[in-house]
Amino acid sequence: MATELNPIPSSTAVRDGASYAGLQEYMRAIYNTMAGGLALTGVVAWLSFSQGLYQRLAGTPLIWVALLAPLGIVLFLSMRIQKMSLAAAQLTYWVYAALMGVSLAGIFLVYAHDSIARVFFVTAGTFAAMSVYGYSTKTDLTRWGSFLIMGLFGIIIAGLVNLFLHSSALQFAVSVAGVIVFVGLTAYDTQKIKQLYVLADTGDTAGKKVVMGALTLYLDFINLFLTLLRLFGGRRS
Repeated sequence: MATELNPIPSSTAVRDGASYAGLQEYMRAIYNTMAGGLALTGVVAWLSFSQGLYQRLAGTPLIWVALLAPLGIVLFLSMRIQKMSLAAAQLTYWVYAALMGVSLAGIFLVYAHDSIARVFFVTAGTFAAMSVYGYSTKTDLTRWGSFLIMGLFGIIIAGLVNLFLHSSALQFAVSVAGVIVFVGLTAYDTQKIKQLYVLADTGDTAGKKVVMGALTLYLDFINLFLTLLRLFGGRRS
């Protein structure tokens, strides 16, 4: 699930006189890195499904490695990025995106492929609209943060409880709440990432901010996509 990822200190707002062109380049690098990660995840997911890798893993304990490894990498990167080189941080991000592809390959076994594509484009449109809002709005979204994080933890807890209850009504409620939370997080995180831009950042610091910004938005996108897929995805016959 998505979390707040802001381990690189140096600013809380764009400084006066910061170059608008520099800010645009910074945000473009984040979106490009995020999009590259999503593309890699999609390719690996499809290959893992079509080549039978996921199916072979699903019958062994290794499936838990595939499912839990991405979470471990997110936690590792968020805690260690300050001590990592920029190259190591970038490599870790791409490894994470690839492993997420393996862990998500199972959706091709559950949902109709045209349904997956349709939900993906709906997610992309929703994400783009909310990210543009978060970037351009003059409203301070900071006050949203605590409510969104509380909502996120509530979704996680309810999801764990439903592993035992198997309630379709609870699953529906969790999915609806998830859409609201991840739509809000997209706008909130975009504004926060924008505010972390500082013109005077050194190359490595700026590069690490790009990696963490891309990872944060990647998580928002993936979680929004999976939540919408649970609500609107058509099952394979």
